[in-house]
Amino acid sequence: MDAVKIVEDVYWVGAIDWNIRDFHGYSTHRGTTYNAYLILGEKNILIDTVKKGFFDEMISRIQNVIEPRDIDYIFSLHVEMDHSGSLPEIMEVADKAKVVATERCQKGLSLHYHECKKEFVTVKNGDTLKFGDKTFTFVEIPMLHWPDNTMTYMHERKILFSSDGFGQHLATSQRFNDEVPEDIVMYEARKYYANILLRYADIATRRINEILKMNLDIRVIAPAHGVIWHRDPTKIVEYYLKWSSGDTVKKALVVYDTMWGSTAKMALAIADGIMSRGVEVKVFNLRATDRSDVMTEVLDARAIIVGSPTLNNNMFPTVADFLTYMKGFRPKNKIGAAFGSYGWSGEAPKQILEELKAMKFDVVESPLRVQYVPSREELESCYKFGKEIGKKIVEAG
Repeated sequence: MDAVKIVEDVYWVGAIDWNIRDFHGYSTHRGTTYNAYLILGEKNILIDTVKKGFFDEMISRIQNVIEPRDIDYIFSLHVEMDHSGSLPEIMEVADKAKVVATERCQKGLSLHYHECKKEFVTVKNGDTLKFGDKTFTFVEIPMLHWPDNTMTYMHERKILFSSDGFGQHLATSQRFNDEVPEDIVMYEARKYYANILLRYADIATRRINEILKMNLDIRVIAPAHGVIWHRDPTKIVEYYLKWSSGDTVKKALVVYDTMWGSTAKMALAIADGIMSRGVEVKVFNLRATDRSDVMTEVLDARAIIVGSPTLNNNMFPTVADFLTYMKGFRPKNKIGAAFGSYGWSGEAPKQILEELKAMKFDVVESPLRVQYVPSREELESCYKFGKEIGKKIVEAG
């Protein structure tokens, strides 16, 4: 398999996972890539490896450029197994190579690969080191999104190898952002941020600003997943700062599940009421839409209205799952409301409201409930409920 030249002396030698559709609970409808990079020079350097099972693809690309035994250093920027999974195998082939990693990363590798012994070169945040004729500055980015994540900047070619920052889960035969339709790349970058990094929004802002203060001349951003930011690379940096700010747009999500269709009828009537205020609305049935796709829309939505029938004195399992998932990301600056149909007890809407309060949403205090099938008058009440939420969204600016 062919390596792909990025700039002089730098090649992409990763792997394409065309068929993965679930990445630890995150729907990957377009697959993903595991990006590894080979740098040639007085010392040959491999940056990261690929997920176990994709070693043959990576080694074939490396062999397209050099003999693997001629690799002098392997930079391990992140412990997670989609990037380190082939490290034991490549170290058997590149048996003279030293592993370059932070102390946190070294500890993580030792806990993942107990029998894998290798000589380490330890780097720290802010270190600038020469490896042969190439110079690298290392920037630790803990909790973006694991404690051990590290970026490194290659001075001679002005490339930022950004680890999990600025990535996308996107399998494509093209390697660069200007070779793929922009709407696809940006959607997948947004989804990646919303489902992996949103929890660490404040940390992301701080880390990015620290990197910007270093005044690095970044011409290319090479992430661990997806396409390489080759055209206008700082654009994705600006988007990260925007997403991290918690800014919202005049948009509402109506998210629900339904047992016999009554909660669905309520959802549509509420959505109509919100729309009557000139607010964009998106409606999601949780058995028709994956929770990570909904979470992508949560990123900039101003209001989240959640509905559920009551089942065994509780909210519907899919609704509980979504709320647990969303809660883990700590979304900011959201309006929240709850609704649902019930037969004889009707606890679900109140339970939803308590979950939204726990997330520090600005909630509409009285959840809307309908017993059994909503009448015309009750659907009108749903419409008015939506109208009031729409007004609140507009007034929030």
